[in-house]
Amino acid sequence: MKLEIRNLEKIYASRKGDVEALTPTSFTVGAGEFVSLVGPSGCGKSTSLYMIAGLETATRGEIFLDGAAVNGPGADRGMVFQNYTLFPWLTVLQNTQFSFELENNRDPSRSTGEVMSRIGRSYCLLDLMGLKKFHHAYPRELSGGMKQRVAIARALANEPKVLLMDEPFGALDAQTREEMQELLLLLSRHEKMTVLFVTHDVEEAVYLSTRILVFSARPGRIIADIPVPFGPDRDFNIKTTSEFVRLKRQLLDLLHHEQRTDFDRDALLKKLVQPAHS
Repeated sequence: MKLEIRNLEKIYASRKGDVEALTPTSFTVGAGEFVSLVGPSGCGKSTSLYMIAGLETATRGEIFLDGAAVNGPGADRGMVFQNYTLFPWLTVLQNTQFSFELENNRDPSRSTGEVMSRIGRSYCLLDLMGLKKFHHAYPRELSGGMKQRVAIARALANEPKVLLMDEPFGALDAQTREEMQELLLLLSRHEKMTVLFVTHDVEEAVYLSTRILVFSARPGRIIADIPVPFGPDRDFNIKTTSEFVRLKRQLLDLLHHEQRTDFDRDALLKKLVQPAHS
């Protein structure tokens, strides 16, 4: 699996004139990578994600998934939003199965075996999410964290090639947020997922990611592509290591100074790629 973004640009029209949200931007995401997008508010992170999902049209540029052009929404991309986008009239199980039931209605030629396999997958995902006893519950009966678990299970039910997540834990309390981060790491290992993740939380980005793309202030552009030196079996103990603290601090420095014109960005970027002992 390879996601390719080529010269992607977004300009919004307004009464006061055009607003460039994202300057021509290019990057790739390989199979099994967990790539976080961080940057100041309004820098085009979520806009990029929505264009990749096919939910918003790019002004210019191209998006390719395994060499095929992306021109709209598709089952090859799963999306998880910050708000709990569950259907209140459907149960947890029905919400999870909604996407592939919709696909099945569009393509009724699918075999019984394939349909049963997808149904079985929805049960397995909910069990993996710790929701085995809540298959027949309705969203109103769930906590915020449980609702987001259902949303993630629904996004994964169709076995997408890439999972797109737009600040999925932003509305959760601190304890639930940490629990969801641990769950996402577990899923990443279990499902061998490829993830593109938008967050304002630098610590969350460092903890979850294999790479971090840092966006400038509007109009957004990528100013740094930072590898994260922790393996897939990481746990919360890495948050107290000197390497974790160093990377978090220097990313924060870069973000805090991005909107200033009198700082030495190159010097900060050099620090980001230096090993901890230097």
